[in-house]
This record gives sequence, C-alpha cells and structure tokens, in this order.
Amino acid sequence: MYGITMRFVQFTKDGDRKLGLEIKDGRAIVDLNAANPELPSNLRDFIKGGDVNLKKVQRMLDIDDYALNTDSVRLEAPILRPEKVLCVGMNYRDHCREQGATVPEEPVVFGKFPSCIIGPQDDLHYPAETQKLDWEVELALVIGKEAKHVQKDQAMDYIFGFSVALDVSARDWQNKLKNGGQVLLGKAMDEFCPLGPVVVTKDEVNGTVTSSLNL
Repeated sequence: MYGITMRFVQFTKDGDRKLGLEIKDGRAIVDLNAANPELPSNLRDFIKGGDVNLKKVQRMLDIDDYALNTDSVRLEAPILRPEKVLCVGMNYRDHCREQGATVPEEPVVFGKFPSCIIGPQDDLHYPAETQKLDWEVELALVIGKEAKHVQKDQAMDYIFGFSVALDVSARDWQNKLKNGGQVLLGKAMDEFCPLGPVVVTKDEVNGTVTSSLNL
C-alpha cells in the first residue's frame, strides 16, 4: 500500500463534503479531493470506481501537504444512502443468554433504511414513541461489488472494508404485543444506525477479524 494506511472517511469543511484518509492515529485527515480532483467526493462512488481509484490513492506522494487537523473538520458517516443495510440479529451467544433465548441455527436477518444512518458526531434524538431505547456495537461490513449466491470461501472477495456501527433499537416496539412480532419498526426508526467514522480496507485488517467472522 505504498505506506498509506487505507482508513477512509467522509468529512465536511466550509460546507463542502469531501473524501479523506485518516492518518496520524486519527489526529489528521488527508483531503483526497484536494490531492486529486479526479477522485469522487464520496466513498460510495469511489468504491464503484474499483481498483482504478484505489491505485490513484496508493500512488499519492507527499500526502501530508493535504492534511487537515481532525478538529478542524466535521466527520460524517463514511457511507451515505446505501442501497440496503442488512443486519444479523442474535449473533452473540452472550446476548442470547441475556434474553433467555436459544442460539438460532439460521441467521436472524433484518434491515435498516438509509434514513437510519447518521455520522459519528451527529446527535441521536430519543424518539417520543419509545420508552426503551437500547444500542449494541456492531462490526459493519462494506460490500464492494454486487454479490449474489456467493460461496463461503469467496466471501472476502466481495468485502471492500470494515467499519463500526451502532444497532439502535426501540425494545418495546420489538415486543410482539406492539407490532405483531415484527422487528422492523423497533430497528429502523430514523437515526437508528450511527456509522463510522472510518472504513478500513480489508487488506489493512489482520487475520483475526477474518477468523472471527468464520469466513
């Protein structure tokens, strides 16, 4: 990677949203659009550009010339308006025990909407509809290309990188007496998926993450 750690962020400065790289242990952000105006100003379009865009970043020299103090920018969610957000519930044994539930044999899948995503510096407003707001820290996988019928041993080929997300829930709206047993309303209210601040490319993450995913 030519010495450049690939920790992508989206940030705003002076009203403009830009694409950046986090460096110096998070103390600085490289303005990639200033360094190369040909690059997209958002990570979703950058990923669509494939290896061409990655190689442009890898070839960058003197990136410190375009570095900004992190305190001088506002960090946004690293991915905005994704096509879908798929979530897996009951994926921690301890969490199952906490709820007195059996560990499921098949994944419990639910979704969130693009309107759920907010940035790491955004406020999460407490909805008036719930009295039982809760949250869990999750590992978020950013899929880098269309994936259908993917075999287990090929899964990592489709992952662009990893981020951190919060799965925010209105626990009372997950109660079957509230919503017929459906979890959607309890999981997908606005702002219920804080994301970021960074997306780390998969090659920057050591094998322990891959092992923990059982991929």
